[in-house]
Amino acid sequence: MTNGGPPGPAAPATAARADRISKAYGRGDARVVALDEVSVSLERGHFTAVMGPSGSGKSTLMHCMAGLDSVDSGRVFVADVEVTGLDDKRLTRLRRDRIGFVFQAFNLVPTLTALENITLPLDIAGRAVDRAWLDTVIDTIGLRQRLGHRPSELSGGQQQRVACARALASRPEIIFADEPTGNLDSRSGAEVLAFLRNSVREMGQTVVMVTHDPVAASYADLVLFLADGRLVDQMPDPTAEKVLERMKGFDLPGVIA
Repeated sequence: MTNGGPPGPAAPATAARADRISKAYGRGDARVVALDEVSVSLERGHFTAVMGPSGSGKSTLMHCMAGLDSVDSGRVFVADVEVTGLDDKRLTRLRRDRIGFVFQAFNLVPTLTALENITLPLDIAGRAVDRAWLDTVIDTIGLRQRLGHRPSELSGGQQQRVACARALASRPEIIFADEPTGNLDSRSGAEVLAFLRNSVREMGQTVVMVTHDPVAASYADLVLFLADGRLVDQMPDPTAEKVLERMKGFDLPGVIA
């Protein structure tokens, strides 16, 4: 540190990070390295997209950082808690209290209303609902008039927005979204992506999304690119055109998966 000058900018807070994590599946000739000493830091209050060819390790990275899968080596942290090494009980509590999940399948309980689905994780955990925060979440998803409806009475996009609101209701450190628009048409997908982006910009949430879609990635603040289990590039302030052009560099025939 030098004397006499103003202090430098504070380092951004980190919502989650991975330090040289590796993961392989199978043995012998069937062994596949999904992650090869990947290090990444996910900034709090940002929307990060993860992209790469099929088999690049993008979903494995998300699952390991979310505590849904174990690593062979390296360390994973959510905020100041090291995920690697937690026993099952503490890992379950961490996922319940500090991590939100949104998947391609909506995973809503069909017999419950939209509101009941949103508050279900809190009810299971025996936690009181923060009504002010819940109102903010409900206003952000824009479905206040549909809260009494069951999933079968909602469109696909509305169901996924309810799933996103459920992930937000407990105010997690970070939300991991795995292909959240994969089952949606373009209009419904845009609704969900706009909600995720707004949850970051207006509510200070942290979102990490695995996607194969350059348009979906363009909603993010930063895109991370994986190939062959390694982090090979990143793109701040992405556009769909720039992301598509970068993905062409992977020499993929046809659809990026």
